[in-house]
Amino acid sequence: MAVVCLSLSTVRAWAQDSAKGSDADIAAIKQTVADFYQSFSRQDAHATAMTFAEDGDLTNMFGIHIHGREAIEQKFVALFKGTLKGANRTDTVRNIRFYAPGVAFVDADTVLTGTKRADGSVGPVRKGLMIVVMTKQNGLWRISNFHEAEYPDQPVPVIPTQK
Repeated sequence: MAVVCLSLSTVRAWAQDSAKGSDADIAAIKQTVADFYQSFSRQDAHATAMTFAEDGDLTNMFGIHIHGREAIEQKFVALFKGTLKGANRTDTVRNIRFYAPGVAFVDADTVLTGTKRADGSVGPVRKGLMIVVMTKQNGLWRISNFHEAEYPDQPVPVIPTQK
């Protein structure tokens, strides 16, 4: 019985350690996020799309869903000619959590400036949260599932708690 308990605790410890992620994985994930926002800010649709997995999914702040790297690239081509022409983006990684070897959940604070309104004028600074699942494929960390949420312009009202 002691051998079985020792074996189970060893397996559990290995599983927890393997899901922690190495310093190299953390650095590579942060670099992929940086590659995403830097290529976005350069208006380089191809480089932006290359941060996604081949079968990646993107859902933007407006709920528009795009599947596949090629379709994601084409969407960015259109956006960089329209409402995102001249826009700049930064994403600051807030948290990385590994769920299994080669699978990580990442969230990052987003600041987007220079977006265009329908009339062509520059819109306000937009802030939000980038929420992604990243997978390690052929040694490279890529965005497999991307969601973003925009923070409200005004403070969220405080809802009183019931006693």
